[in-house]
Amino acid sequence: MVSSFSKRVVEIIKKIPAGKVATYGQIATLAGNNKAARQISRILHSSSEKYDLPWHRVINSQGRISLRSGDGLEMQKAMLESEGIQVIVDRIDLVKYKWKDI
Repeated sequence: MVSSFSKRVVEIIKKIPAGKVATYGQIATLAGNNKAARQISRILHSSSEKYDLPWHRVINSQGRISLRSGDGLEMQKAMLESEGIQVIVDRIDLVKYKWKDI
């Protein structure tokens, strides 16, 4: 059984438009629990394929890709760049690319 929080998270992530990023904490706050940023990562890990989520548009609060080199960083970076987002090493300018200020 999927919790109502998880359902809200999935719906929020689906709405992140191409060319924009959201942070784990931002999504948690929009879903109703500003202390659940780590839970967002778990939901992404378990549900991205099932719900065809744009997982690559979710980054940490410092504007960095959280994945390590060899564990998906390169793929996430390439996917973001293909949408027009400039990624310098592993960092994205949140002022320029952050979706929805909250």
